Amino acid sequence: MGNAYVIGHITVKDAGKWDAYRAGVPATLAPWGAELVFRGSNATVLAGDHAHADVVVIRFPDRKAVEGWHSSAAYQALIPLRQQAADVVLLSYEE
Repeated sequence: MGNAYVIGHITVKDAGKWDAYRAGVPATLAPWGAELVFRGSNATVLAGDHAHADVVVIRFPDRKAVEGWHSSAAYQALIPLRQQAADVVLLSYEE
């Protein structure tokens, strides 16, 4: 197995809270060997329907690291802020 990725589809509801959430995430990723690959805004939907405006892609060494990060106390503590700040769909994929 290769790397695993978390892809987040995001619609920000409160920019200030979203900035606070984003500022807290990197410290939760570091212990799991994860790195931010891409963060951006939707330019064009080329096919189908897509409700969210923003996207984030985070690379992890493997699926166990994704699971460990997501269930970690550090990340779980940020989830209430994330829920107030934005509508987010998080997906995990493996190479």
